[in-house]
Amino acid sequence: MGADVIGGSGWCASGQIRGGTGAVEWFTVVCAARGLPDRSACQEDRPMEYDSSADSGEQGWEQAARAGEAGDLAESMAALSRLSSGRWDLVDLLGQVASFAVRAIPGAEGAGLTLLEADGADTIVKTAPFVGDIDDIQYGLGEGPCISAAATGRTMRSGSLGDDPRWPRFGPRADRLGVHSVLSLPLISHEAVAGAMNVYAHAPGSFDERSEELGELFAVPAAIAVQNAQILAQTRRLAVSLQAALTSRAVIDQAIGILRSRSGISADEAYDRLCQHSQREDIKVNEVAAGVVREAVRSARARRLDSNN
Repeated sequence: MGADVIGGSGWCASGQIRGGTGAVEWFTVVCAARGLPDRSACQEDRPMEYDSSADSGEQGWEQAARAGEAGDLAESMAALSRLSSGRWDLVDLLGQVASFAVRAIPGAEGAGLTLLEADGADTIVKTAPFVGDIDDIQYGLGEGPCISAAATGRTMRSGSLGDDPRWPRFGPRADRLGVHSVLSLPLISHEAVAGAMNVYAHAPGSFDERSEELGELFAVPAAIAVQNAQILAQTRRLAVSLQAALTSRAVIDQAIGILRSRSGISADEAYDRLCQHSQREDIKVNEVAAGVVREAVRSARARRLDSNN
């Protein structure tokens, strides 16, 4: 089972599973860019086909169960492709990705997703309250499977957290909350770790190699969706910041003009006065400038009223 990224506009994932009798179930999910001619945004190509006539008893049930799991994965990956970053804010979109992970990964009862931000203000979402409790423990300790997955870029799996030597402080605390199994998947895009996805279950040994394989397959388009949302959120924050800076500069320029008209001083001298007042009052320069402008407007209105009377 594997996944390949096909350029920046879409992705393709495919896999096959061989049952006990040699019968093969397989699926391919192709998600291409919206708007391409004669191509839908996401299409499933012959999903989960297998011949169950050769199977019987336990093997038949196992084959059917595996086909159902592959179907859940395909459905979740298709739903990922339909997520529009422009319609969701960052936290809501991450929540959707975490919810799809619970559906896609066998044995999952809850999931959390952590997005690593350049300024250190990590964004964390969860699908269930117990996930938040567990993640609070590991982030508080600075130790746990999510932290390890993000640091190493490798999947972390455990079916007995209380006895896992990799996290001697985190594991026993998770065990006391009744959470024994975890699958932590790094979200890697353009060879950089953008974050990590934690999938939890209460029962011991809930995640096996197949869960890990399906989780890693799901993590490929999940990382793309998360990075696109992150870029859009950063762009929006930058736009807001630039607009605020432009507004602030305009107010300062207005205040400088007012001071110059009153005192006949130069623009540099007027700006120095604003800065000196800012330091004395311990407030920002743009707030001092806004006060000068407000006072000038009030004075002008008062003079107009006097002249009308």
